[in-house]
Amino acid sequence: MINILEISLSSNATIKDALKLIDNGAVKIALIVDKNNHLLGTLSDGDVRRGLLKKKTLEHSIEDIYYKNPVCANENDSRDTLLNLIAKHKISQIPIIDKNKKIVDLFVLDENLSTMQYKNTVVLMVGGLGTRLRPLTENTPKPMLEVGGKPILLTIVEGFVKSGFTNITMCLGYKSNVIQDFFQDGSKFGVEIEYISEDKAMGTVGALTLLKQKPKEAFFVMNGDLLTNFNYEQMLEFHESHNSKATMCVREYDFQVPYGVVNINNEDIVSIEEKPVHSFFVNAGIYLLEPECIDLIPNDEFYDMPTLIEKIIASKRKVVSFPVREYWLDVGRMDEFKKANQDIELLK
Repeated sequence: MINILEISLSSNATIKDALKLIDNGAVKIALIVDKNNHLLGTLSDGDVRRGLLKKKTLEHSIEDIYYKNPVCANENDSRDTLLNLIAKHKISQIPIIDKNKKIVDLFVLDENLSTMQYKNTVVLMVGGLGTRLRPLTENTPKPMLEVGGKPILLTIVEGFVKSGFTNITMCLGYKSNVIQDFFQDGSKFGVEIEYISEDKAMGTVGALTLLKQKPKEAFFVMNGDLLTNFNYEQMLEFHESHNSKATMCVREYDFQVPYGVVNINNEDIVSIEEKPVHSFFVNAGIYLLEPECIDLIPNDEFYDMPTLIEKIIASKRKVVSFPVREYWLDVGRMDEFKKANQDIELLK
């Protein structure tokens, strides 16, 4: 039985407190309770990420981001009733309460989530020239540069395996033989790998038209020069819970203006902001797409992901953002490569 106290929080806890509990817990959810242990709601990783999109910080209270109307079961409900509720509401956990609405247990569909395996395809774009990292990339493709003693691409593959995704497709280009010789069929690393070769540069998404078989469910697309340690399973759950056709990972980026900003109304000075910091959400290079999105990509052409996302939006399909709160680094320049090797402990 799950220790309820270990996954319970008061409603005035901070987002930082909640993340610590969720990340360290086996069930990846927090139960929000009052001082008498009455259930007030639940808080999931997805709820936290939605809060971050609303510019909440780690020091904000969870009061206005936790879910206040969760599906619950009674302590006398049968296992079949619980399973039916899970199937009906497409959830994986149900709080169990007594007649006084006090929390007594949490029913989890699969209490060992790390053993779950998914059929979703992972497409890794690994054909770039890596010109900004020369001379390191003169004989080695950028995804095969070593960070912490192993190739960036291997770290990416291991991250997907850890989250339960083992069907990998690699879109090759520059120095493709180095990648194929290392990974071969993938069995050594616990995955199955298919390779697609670009005869010409096709952008960050054009090679999807070369897939040997169109995916039957949502599939990942990821740049092969990214380092992160977030859980891809959580991204899939987020994508499915929003009934999205495309989900883009985003990262908050702060930019400080190096001067005092003068706010003017006509010729009148209204105020002065000294070196203000502006926050933006930027593209983090990891995506989930439904199979139908491939039909929007022109065949045998150079095509980038931002163009495809714009096209999906224009077609009135739903596109959502998934904020990356974990470690993330785009290893595209020499300074970033050096930083990656300095940050290696953060990836573990």
